[in-house]
Amino acid sequence: MNVLGIESSCDETGVALVECAAGGATPVLRAQALHSQIDMHQAYGGVVPELASRDHIRRVLPLTRKVLADAGSSLDEVDVVAFTQGPGLAGALLVGAGVACALGAALGRPVLGVHHLEGHLLSPFLSADPPEFPFVALLVSGGHTQLMRIDDVGSYELLGETIDDAAGEAFDKSAKLMGLGYPGGPALARLAEFGDASVFDLPRPLLHSGTLDFSFAGLKTAVRTRVHKLGSNVCEQDKAHLAAATQEAIVDVLVHKSMAALKETGLKRIVVAGGVGANARLREQLNAQCAKRQIKVHYPELALCTDNGAMIALAAAMRLQRGLAQVRSDHAFNVLPRWPLVG
Repeated sequence: MNVLGIESSCDETGVALVECAAGGATPVLRAQALHSQIDMHQAYGGVVPELASRDHIRRVLPLTRKVLADAGSSLDEVDVVAFTQGPGLAGALLVGAGVACALGAALGRPVLGVHHLEGHLLSPFLSADPPEFPFVALLVSGGHTQLMRIDDVGSYELLGETIDDAAGEAFDKSAKLMGLGYPGGPALARLAEFGDASVFDLPRPLLHSGTLDFSFAGLKTAVRTRVHKLGSNVCEQDKAHLAAATQEAIVDVLVHKSMAALKETGLKRIVVAGGVGANARLREQLNAQCAKRQIKVHYPELALCTDNGAMIALAAAMRLQRGLAQVRSDHAFNVLPRWPLVG
């Protein structure tokens, strides 16, 4: 069974074709294509929803044709069309949903709406070293920072989440305060390579709260205070030190809470998914702590950390394999800009 997946929740248009392997084995990625809108949004310092939606319209069909050509396949061989139903930008989601349902209607194939965060959560199953259930998941994607216990596809228990800013927002907002470019998180991480994190003492909110919840708003406020104290003539070296200190504070909290979640659940496996999961310092620190505790840690391939169609097709395929998918054959659709994964 071939599943075509379409992702259009924010500023990346992704399309992929995944094949469900026989015997319930992990689905296989046949081909994928991705277009990032970073260059377009840079002039505005952030995502402009209307521009994002219009660009998705331009990109999705050419990307679909490319994926099918790269896979040596055709639309007639597509059995299910999956799309990101939410959460995300309403207009952007509607583009992917509309195209997916139109394709389904034209081909006489069912369609399946997929939760964007479930796509991220399951994306490590496409890596060279896929995880096994059960595991703890650290989901750090955009405005979401969550710790969950994952027993199987669709069997998720929320252990902790952010009560204000997420880790990705802390990276991006701190970068903006420092005058760095868009996207802020990767820009801050690059600058941090040239800094000394010990130069500035920044808070680690809720680090010893006894809960698995996160809070990064206070860290952002501390960064703003430091930026104001340094003034407009701050040298690049001090800016690098502040970037390093900011990154270290975020990483310390993520790693500490992840270790606490593993201890609380008694599990010996953790999956890190989402855009922040590509951060090199986070991987370095998490790998070190997991090695001490004989914990197995899994990440998606770097190319699958950002939003992409492969994770949407994969999530749909894994749900179909387990009989959990609610496919639609009437090709009517709706999107869910706000849609909790658990609860």
